[in-house]
Amino acid sequence: MFISPAYAQAAGGGDGGFATLLPLVLIFAVFYFLLIRPQQKKAKLHREMLAAIRRGDKVITGGGILGTVTKVLNENEVAVEIAEGIKVKVQRNMIAGVLSKEGAAAQMAGPAGQQEQSGGGSLLGGLFGKK
Repeated sequence: MFISPAYAQAAGGGDGGFATLLPLVLIFAVFYFLLIRPQQKKAKLHREMLAAIRRGDKVITGGGILGTVTKVLNENEVAVEIAEGIKVKVQRNMIAGVLSKEGAAAQMAGPAGQQEQSGGGSLLGGLFGKK
């Protein structure tokens, strides 16, 4: 016969379950601290910014339209005046940023606004000396 029979070999030493799971745990930790946690912080800041919208605030919509809040209609909509006499209803969650009543940048949802507000930088910015 040309084919030799194959026999099962004995189990090799049992290296331990923790040693095989350690790389997966480390990968998850890296993903958490570099992706998940910063995204949760950004979402929390955006929710707080949307909750603090008041009449007279200058806002930037998700489409890039600048306007002034004339009335807070309910928890989901605000009335925004985009030109003299032209008012539109905007969903609150589509507001990308809020400027103060004086016009200076008070809060922005974008990364540049977060840098200005917090005074600090991101983890990578701190490592590479970015101010």
